Amino acid sequence: METALITIAYLTSAVLFILSLRGLSSQETARSGNTYGMLGMAIAIFATVTGSGVDRYLFIAVALIFGALIGRNMAAKVAMTAMPELVALLHSFVGLAAVLVGYATYLAPPKSGAIFETEIFVDVFIGGITFTGSVIAYLKLKGSLSGKPLLLPGRHMLNLAAALAVVGMGYWFTPSTARRGSSPSPS
Repeated sequence: METALITIAYLTSAVLFILSLRGLSSQETARSGNTYGMLGMAIAIFATVTGSGVDRYLFIAVALIFGALIGRNMAAKVAMTAMPELVALLHSFVGLAAVLVGYATYLAPPKSGAIFETEIFVDVFIGGITFTGSVIAYLKLKGSLSGKPLLLPGRHMLNLAAALAVVGMGYWFTPSTARRGSSPSPS
C-alpha cells in the first residue's frame, strides 16, 4: 500500500510540474504556475522523505534549509531583466542533480538488471545534456558567449557519430551475460 501511495504522490507531482510549466508561459498565469510548482515540489519532497529507506532526516533538513536560503537570496538580488539568466543557471543545477543521482544510484543499486541500468544511463545522459545546455544558455544570456551559431563542416556526420557513440556506450554499459561471453555455471 505504501508503494502505491508514493507512486500516486510522484504522479501528482509530475502533473503539477507540467501545470506549473504551462502556467509560467505567460504573465497572466505565472502566479498560479508558481503555486503549482511549489505544491508539486512539496508533495515530491514529502513522498521522498516518508518513503522507506530514508533514515538521514538531518541531512535532508539541512539541505532544504540551505537551498531555500540560497534561492531566496538569489531571487531577492536579481533584477527582473536578469531573470532568464538566473533560470538558466538554476536549470543547470537540475541537470547536474540528475547526473549525480544517476551516479549515486549506480554505486549503491537497490536492484540490478538491464532495464535498471539502462534507466541510469539515460538519466545520466539526459542530465548531462541538460547541464551543459543550460550552462551554455546562461553564458549566452549573460553575454559571455556569442549567440552566433557555430557551424562546423560535416556537422551532421559529427552529430550522427556522436549519437552512435552514445548508443554504443549505452550498449556497453548495460549488462548482459550473453553479450559478455559468460554463461551461468551449472549447479
